Amino acid sequence: MRTLWPYALAGIGAAALALGAGEIGGAIVGGLSLIAGVGTIVIDLQPPGAKDLMVALFGSADKLALEVATGIGGLLVGALFGLAGRRDFRLAAAGLVVFGGLGFAILMRDPLASVLPAGIVVVVAVATGLVCLQQLLRLTDATTRPRVTPRPDAGGERAAPAADGSVGRRRFLVLTGSVLAVGSLLVVVGRYLTSQLPQIRPPLPIPVAGQPLPSVPPGAAFDVPGLTPIVVPNEDFYRIDTRLTVPRLDAATWIMRIHGMVDQEVVLTYADLAAMPLIERFVTIACVSNEVGGDLVGNAKWTGVPLVPVLERAGVKLEATQLVGRSFDGWTAGFPTAHLAGAGNEAMIALQMNDEVLPAAHGFPARLIVPGLFGYVSATKWLTEIELTTLEAFDAYWVPLGWAKQAPILTQSRIDIPRGRAPAGPMQIAGVAWAPTRGISAVEVQIDEEPWRNAELSQPLSIAAWVQWRITWDVAPGAHVCRVRATDGQGSVQPSERTRPAPDGARGYHEIGFTADAAG
Repeated sequence: MRTLWPYALAGIGAAALALGAGEIGGAIVGGLSLIAGVGTIVIDLQPPGAKDLMVALFGSADKLALEVATGIGGLLVGALFGLAGRRDFRLAAAGLVVFGGLGFAILMRDPLASVLPAGIVVVVAVATGLVCLQQLLRLTDATTRPRVTPRPDAGGERAAPAADGSVGRRRFLVLTGSVLAVGSLLVVVGRYLTSQLPQIRPPLPIPVAGQPLPSVPPGAAFDVPGLTPIVVPNEDFYRIDTRLTVPRLDAATWIMRIHGMVDQEVVLTYADLAAMPLIERFVTIACVSNEVGGDLVGNAKWTGVPLVPVLERAGVKLEATQLVGRSFDGWTAGFPTAHLAGAGNEAMIALQMNDEVLPAAHGFPARLIVPGLFGYVSATKWLTEIELTTLEAFDAYWVPLGWAKQAPILTQSRIDIPRGRAPAGPMQIAGVAWAPTRGISAVEVQIDEEPWRNAELSQPLSIAAWVQWRITWDVAPGAHVCRVRATDGQGSVQPSERTRPAPDGARGYHEIGFTADAAG
């Protein structure tokens, strides 16, 4: 048993190099990834509550944690191949080939994958793994098996450990460790290169909206250092979805289909949408898994085609009570059609974000933006289908996993500053508050157990967008607790009782602790 671990280590090193070569090859052929492919299957098979656990453990790094776990799983499989190769290299080779075929099948689950690129990735990974494993196993044999040396005093030959056995083991550990390091580095480089692949540009420029809006109207933003911008830049906007890689869809071949409980099916191209009258709206969207005080919320200027007129082309039947948006990979989000006749009547098929072509990470070529609803029931990225059905007939992706079927964004507020330590005396306290489709009518702040005070609000960009708030408070030296609450445009006050995000959003006051330092 003492000699088993070197074979397992040899398999781990070979697996690392194979994975690294596969990730580099995947980046070269357009962004395919064996690690992401396996991770996607794990996401698809997750049980209820798994997402909450991952977010609780790793926060916004939950996807990275999944990829690391997937890579470790691949290394453990490699260890098994190494142990099999101890008896017969052909067993290990057959295992690698079989897993290569499985990897090919996994890659081909991606709707954007094609046979040749997927084949290249698998061949590169398997060939690299085979060559590396064969060489490492040979070195392992030479290191661990006893050498026959002459014994003159016995007049014959007997098995005895090689005199330089320790040197051989040292050389083996250095080599396999180096292979493992190189393979791991290649994985990181390959994943990085894939993340940097440029999105495929649209085939035509998007016309200017009929009534264009300024990027940030006068009076809509406070100049307070550390305060979240009233319009969040695209590169800083939160991203939550089930994809481990950003898809690269081609708008020239992209189509969107409207079907289901409609009078006639409608199929639209990117050019069709771009030729329709466009609108611009400031809309705040939020993730239902956002904790109280979290940053999984953002405000942007969206440009796109009003959704309701597009649906009228298809003729939605009266009995249709749910609209289901479907992404290119089959992911779904569903919300009541009644929302479009009320608070969500300015929903759109968005083509631009903050005056730029919709970034790939945020849904290019087109996505749904539905004011007032959490993203998991409405904000379908990489949109390819809109299906009209009933609420009873279909449960979208997150509903079977324990999340509510109907999910209006709650009235919420957050403190951005101060954080940590600040000088005592007059102090600016500031943050953001949101209640899309209802607006914010008031924000109140409390320090310790002093009376609540009204904060100043920025000029609203729209009823669907958040506002900034600020207040100046004369704070005494020492440790303090600050909390905030908002009142929406319908007079409803943000509830004080703290709850977890599941199943329909976190509730409670956001509060922070800080220390006011005495002057001098």
